[in-house]
Amino acid sequence: MIDTGLRAWLGLRLPRIKRIQQTPMLPQEEWFHALVKKAIPTDWGKHYHYAELKDIAQFQSRVPVQDYEAFFPWIESILKGNKNVVWPGTVNWFAKSSGTTNDRSKFLPITPEALADNHFRAGRDMLAIYYHHHPESKLSLGKNLVIGGSHEVNRLNVHSQAGDLSAVLIENMPALYAYFQTPGKAITLLGNWEQKLEAITRITRNQRITGMTGVPTWLLVLIDRIFKEQGITSGNLLEVWPDLEVFFHGAVRFDPYRERFKKLIPSDRMSYLETYNASEGFFALQDEPHSSDLLLLTDHGIFYEFIPLTQLTEAFPKALTVGEVNVGETYGLVITTNAGLWRYQVGDTVTIASTQPLRIRVAGRTQHFINAFGEELMIGNAETAITHACLQTGANVSDFTAGPIYSTSEIKGTHEWIIEFETPPPALEVFTQILDAELRKLNSDYDAKRYHDLAMRLPVIHGVPKGTFYQWMKSRNRLGGQHKVPRLSNHRQYLEDILATV
Repeated sequence: MIDTGLRAWLGLRLPRIKRIQQTPMLPQEEWFHALVKKAIPTDWGKHYHYAELKDIAQFQSRVPVQDYEAFFPWIESILKGNKNVVWPGTVNWFAKSSGTTNDRSKFLPITPEALADNHFRAGRDMLAIYYHHHPESKLSLGKNLVIGGSHEVNRLNVHSQAGDLSAVLIENMPALYAYFQTPGKAITLLGNWEQKLEAITRITRNQRITGMTGVPTWLLVLIDRIFKEQGITSGNLLEVWPDLEVFFHGAVRFDPYRERFKKLIPSDRMSYLETYNASEGFFALQDEPHSSDLLLLTDHGIFYEFIPLTQLTEAFPKALTVGEVNVGETYGLVITTNAGLWRYQVGDTVTIASTQPLRIRVAGRTQHFINAFGEELMIGNAETAITHACLQTGANVSDFTAGPIYSTSEIKGTHEWIIEFETPPPALEVFTQILDAELRKLNSDYDAKRYHDLAMRLPVIHGVPKGTFYQWMKSRNRLGGQHKVPRLSNHRQYLEDILATV
């Protein structure tokens, strides 16, 4: 009865999802006017004279695009408990994000509207799409394993809380959602990551797990712990959870991990559904099972803008709406949300895969690249190349990071990679050559610098022992939650820190 009722309830979302697919700009126009109208009486709305705004063009000419640092004075006011700052009312929850390019924590407001109309609505749509494509699913007959973060009292205002987005969502989750999840709030929100792993391993031992939700890197850590605790040597996760059927994943690109998960879960009925769920909002999800392109959720409390890469640093760039973007182009993502973020630069770049439906691919971070020699290597290039090298050599990667080796009078510079292999390649030098060749195919700027070793020599790759990245993240108090290993950096800090521990 529960399963039947759940399917019927989720099915009610399918017409709205179809509307997003067919007319992505229509709900965007509706949300733009609704967001502006809602914020008229706020301090922000008064500052930018929202009562006078008539259309999107006027909004774009009056309100500047800004990053977290520029927006922080307004957020600081909210953190102190002030009301009606950028959104009506008081904000009681903040998503705390450390990012991947520096250690400074960001505090992003989470309003009741953002929870209901963005995060939980998108989660419901994710399930509706999954059931639509898998009518034989028995997902609701078991539990969905969720690895969440933790939260704490806001130091500037004891009446509000700040923590990982996953923790905020779990703490505010409707009872119906919570019913289908494990290991339960008390364990999921534990602040000590290693205690959490131990508790999850214990409580899920005899549970019927049908789904998993989380970041691939941290889930692999949990699986290794489960295998060790239960003495499983086959490497087959289905020995633990034979009814497992889907992994809802996000936060990092899945391609480098895909082959490893296929070996861990050797089943034709296992599905993988990718989401683009950031601390700032739930932006997109995979709506077709055989395509990795993500449907932009244009009816979920967010108004989107797209800035050409050449204009990212301008105060008033020529920002495009959902109806103006071009297929194949890459843009910086800018959002206006029902959490009170106005023309906010997320820091991500996305490539338009199609316009109707509007599907995107996450290209990388605007600050997540290496450009020491004019090569402009973006994270998308790196992840595609490392996936290709793994397929060609039979290797599997657990984690990696890369940065520059700068040129000296004696030697040309290059890129230095630190890779933790789950299955190492037979010959690291062959892996290096394949990786380099693929990068040259993918990136013409990189290829030009590598031509005859003109400006860059062959990359240097270090294979490090298993657990290296885990221990490094632990030393930085960055275990679990939404913390991610920085993939590419335009400096050597991370490289030197990690190599010093090996």
